[in-house]
Parts: sequence; structure tokens; C-alpha cells
Amino acid sequence: MSTEGTILIGNKNVMNYVLATVIQFNQGAQKVLLKARGRAISKAVDTAEIVRTRFLPDQVDISTVKIGSEKVGEPGKERTVSTIEIVLERKE
Repeated sequence: MSTEGTILIGNKNVMNYVLATVIQFNQGAQKVLLKARGRAISKAVDTAEIVRTRFLPDQVDISTVKIGSEKVGEPGKERTVSTIEIVLERKE
């Protein structure tokens, strides 16, 4: 089993991503990376906080948060979209 999982946050309900994250940890992952961009950034933050405070309160902590931006769209119609990567790590 790999020690790191990745979850891409999109349009689904926040609890779907919370469940996916908890399942990753229960299957033995040491780290789970939550990736989101645009409007989904708030869902990624909510997911991390719900997992950290309600589901695995003494087992998981946020190790790193990376923010950035990327250009999307066709040439001439490009726009900049914000991105976030949150790494949840199992405590030793």
C-alpha cells in the first residue's frame, strides 16, 4: 500500500471528500494530499478541518499548505485560477 494518497476536490458535497480522506487513512496512508482550484478551495479547507477536528482528532494534522495560481483556457482567452494543496499527515 502506498503511503500517500491524493484527492482532487471538485463539485461534490464536502462529506464525500471527508469520507474519501478518512478511507485513505484507514487503508494505511501516512499522508493525504487535497488538491483544489477556484471555487473548490473552500471545500478543500472544510474537508481538511472536518477530518482533523471531528473524524481523526488526535491522529491527523495539517503538515503543509501550498497556494498558487495557474492559467487556464485557450490562448487569447486565458484566465488565472487560484490553486491550493493541503497535506494531511498522520501523527507519530
